[in-house]
Amino acid sequence: METRMWHFPLGLILLAFGLVWIGASRKPPGHVGSGGISAPRAGFLAPDFALEDESGGLVQLSDLRGQAVLVNIWASWCAPCRAEMPAMQRVYETMQGSGFTILAVNATHQDSREAALAFAARHGLTFPILFDSDGSVARLYENRALPSSYFIDPDGRIREVVIGGPMAEALLITRVEQLLPGQD
Repeated sequence: METRMWHFPLGLILLAFGLVWIGASRKPPGHVGSGGISAPRAGFLAPDFALEDESGGLVQLSDLRGQAVLVNIWASWCAPCRAEMPAMQRVYETMQGSGFTILAVNATHQDSREAALAFAARHGLTFPILFDSDGSVARLYENRALPSSYFIDPDGRIREVVIGGPMAEALLITRVEQLLPGQD
């Protein structure tokens, strides 16, 4: 009987602690993360970044304003990433003259530069391969799965986010056409 007497006060203490915890950790709608921006989503400006490419040059997303851009976060060991790359290459070859480019951001902090370059060479990828060596872009984009793709219009706004894959070539073509001026 004495043991049960402690159940009620202990339950009240735990309930109070839970309510305090919920109140302290609650995030309001539209909360911005620690980086000062909300997770990238359709309708918002794409977070800017600058990463090194395969030749050692620096590529900055904001420098591509005026073009439609597909930012694809990937890794060479990721099966869906590997499966969608040939379709991405075909769409890139077909549509790059229309003001479209792909930035293939390798999750190098989970992969290796050598593996990414070998994969790109083996599959004849000609779009820019960028290296997220420290995971800063993955954190900036709050990346949770590979591949993750962000379709960005010429004004720098994200039109669509696709988490997971592989994306079919028809989907890629449709989304890219929607990004290009005069194609709305």
